[in-house]
Amino acid sequence: MSLGAFIVVATPAITFVLLAAVGCDLRLSDFRRVLGQPRLVAAGVLVPPLVLPPLAIALTAWFEPPPPIASGLLLMALCPVGGISNTFTYLARGATALSVTLTALSCVLAAVTIPALGALVWQVVGQPLIARIPLSLLLGQLLSTVVLPVSLGMVVRHRWPQFAADHQASLQRTAFGLLALLVAMIVLADTPAFVANLPSAVPLSGTFVVCSVLVGGGVAHLLGGDIRDRIAVAIEFATRNVAVATTLAVLLGRLELAAFTTTYFLTELPIMTAAVIVFRAMAARGAPSTC
Repeated sequence: MSLGAFIVVATPAITFVLLAAVGCDLRLSDFRRVLGQPRLVAAGVLVPPLVLPPLAIALTAWFEPPPPIASGLLLMALCPVGGISNTFTYLARGATALSVTLTALSCVLAAVTIPALGALVWQVVGQPLIARIPLSLLLGQLLSTVVLPVSLGMVVRHRWPQFAADHQASLQRTAFGLLALLVAMIVLADTPAFVANLPSAVPLSGTFVVCSVLVGGGVAHLLGGDIRDRIAVAIEFATRNVAVATTLAVLLGRLELAAFTTTYFLTELPIMTAAVIVFRAMAARGAPSTC
């Protein structure tokens, strides 16, 4: 089996295990706390669709990348939150229940926000991006990459709480190891494409990810979120759903956009992994943060 074929099989499996580990760290009481934060939840869901597309437009005007790369970034900005954001939040010791809630709501609302905002972006940039979106795609993504694995982890914690408590540290180490394996596999599978796009796609994508982290953390800070809330919202803003973006690009016959999503993910993953390490230290200290 080639490395590329192995990645196609291994990535969903790794993601499932990562999200199950997230679920093992969650209790129903964590979600009751989220219900007491309606302003933060509303901002975490509604602000990214309103802020990230204009940010992408501004960055493409500044960097002036080739049209396929510019359109690819705009597509990423329109997409909902990626399920791997929950793993990043879990490893960073952020508010995991808030992260899961925002991811789920983002995917549900994307059936409306993607075509609506895509039409507005079309008017601004003068080229069509998204005319329609299959609802089954979003619901399938939500069920398979978030709801099922997180629910499984929560069931394990509920039925065998001592087991979950005893193995929490080893679960986190395993999650870090699987995340590192995922980064290595993706880089090794498409190193030439990654290197070829370094001059244009990587700086653009990297700047977008970093700016998204700062905006998300700033929004949570303004709404009075604690350090764990700020970590969760910052990660949610920055982690886009690459699987949805790739599928949409293929369904719409925009293969040049699908090629960009790979480079974007290769850029996003190491940046967010580094952010996790920084956020984890901040959460451990309980120190105030600009994020």
